Amino acid sequence: MADQHGVCIRPFTMEVGDPETGELRYVPMPCGSTIESVCGPCARKARALRMAQCREGWHLTDEPTFTADEPNAEQRAQLTMRADLVHQYRHAVGTGQGGDADELRDAIREADEELRQLGVRGRLPSPDLPIVRQPTRSTRRRQDAPNLPTRRVSKTTVGREFAGRYRPSMFITLTCDSYGRVKDDGTPVDPDRYDYRRAARDAVHFASLVDRWWQNLRRVAGWDVQYFATVEPQKRAAPHLHSAVRGSIPHEVIRQVTAATYHQVWWPAHDELVYAGDRLPVWDANTRTFVDPDTRQPVTVWVDAVDQVDEPAHVVRFGRQVHSKGILGGSEEAGRHIGYLAKYLTKSVAEVVEPATDAQRQHADRLHAELAVTPCSPRCAVWLRYGIQPLGVTSKTVAGHCKGRAHRRTTLGLPGRRVLVSRKWSGKALADHRADRKTFVAQALAAVGIQKSEPDTSRLIWRKVAPGDQNVPPRTHLIMHAIAERITWRAEYDRAMLAANSDPPGQTDLSATPLAA
Repeated sequence: MADQHGVCIRPFTMEVGDPETGELRYVPMPCGSTIESVCGPCARKARALRMAQCREGWHLTDEPTFTADEPNAEQRAQLTMRADLVHQYRHAVGTGQGGDADELRDAIREADEELRQLGVRGRLPSPDLPIVRQPTRSTRRRQDAPNLPTRRVSKTTVGREFAGRYRPSMFITLTCDSYGRVKDDGTPVDPDRYDYRRAARDAVHFASLVDRWWQNLRRVAGWDVQYFATVEPQKRAAPHLHSAVRGSIPHEVIRQVTAATYHQVWWPAHDELVYAGDRLPVWDANTRTFVDPDTRQPVTVWVDAVDQVDEPAHVVRFGRQVHSKGILGGSEEAGRHIGYLAKYLTKSVAEVVEPATDAQRQHADRLHAELAVTPCSPRCAVWLRYGIQPLGVTSKTVAGHCKGRAHRRTTLGLPGRRVLVSRKWSGKALADHRADRKTFVAQALAAVGIQKSEPDTSRLIWRKVAPGDQNVPPRTHLIMHAIAERITWRAEYDRAMLAANSDPPGQTDLSATPLAA
């Protein structure tokens, strides 16, 4: 029933208290999952929201405006609390209080999540002090990469207009390089000659390569190119990038930029394992560092290992397959490509490339085995297998085991976000697009005399329900109550649509703004 009426099937319960009236009630909050196998209603809502975001920014004719809101009292208080936590964390690290430092780091992470929920954007500073010794790297381009012309990048984000009325945009697809011949089902023709090591490293550093590609494209195009992109796995489990790009760029320029783009990984060499199997470095409580299990000598720390690097440990490049085409706004082709961009957003990586044969399972197992010994970041505990102590190690670090998404069997090296959206794409965050949809519905209801007043929730006190709370109603009761509310809302919305002589609400609307709807 919940799935049929679009109600979250696995909500979490919040306790809401009103200090003025003394009322205490329990409210089901949507889980917000983007995976349909976990929660279908939440995943479909997230997909529809992303499709609206893609449509509204793809063919803009005017520059998006950005007006940052002044920070409110709640945001200031949360940021002040975070600053206090960072000060306490650095003091604990400096005095050797490892246990307190671990707890404070977790508290800082929770504070960061709260700031994001409060609407704070941008990059928050790291609680760790910056490394004093920064290795010097050459900025010269590699000799095996072609040079690219660069232009001064203007601040415009809207593409050129042709013939006084056409302003086309683009749809671009990029893939990783080949690691060996593969069959139609994505499995290698010769598994022993398939380069699983390079495939694993390319998957881990694919996001950095994509960022470098956008930088190069902007420098060559001469304007601030904006994009809405999704990352998907191919049948061979290699990363695959589909992107909607605002404005028109010559196809030859796209190919030149792709051929000239690379990303160098300036990490210590990690080709041969120093510690294999169960023989791993152990934590020494006295020196607060990892030591060799036999000699008890400290392993090489990250800063010293990086200082000894003379050449990049890995270089990531795109493959030769580059697909680009022009798309006109408002056309049927544009709508079809928006649906193609969001095609797999409700599926996990494992569901997209779910093995069906023994050969596919063996291919995925070998790739996962290589990813298990491929470091994913300077803080990855896998570095200890190569005799290097990563950044941020504590007594809780498990040598050789990292919880990062890159090492999971379900992601196959595709860490990070599945949707990549440039900052000036539509001039709005997801919360703004969600508010637009809410405003559109409120206006439609007001047109037929149904006024939905916005309640004042500033005085309410929200808190998560503690496990084992006997006063919490059963989840099924909360879900049935949410279904009843949703049926009422749908009936009101149907009245508004019929009164406005509009299309039935069963039609799929990809945007919430009145113009797009």
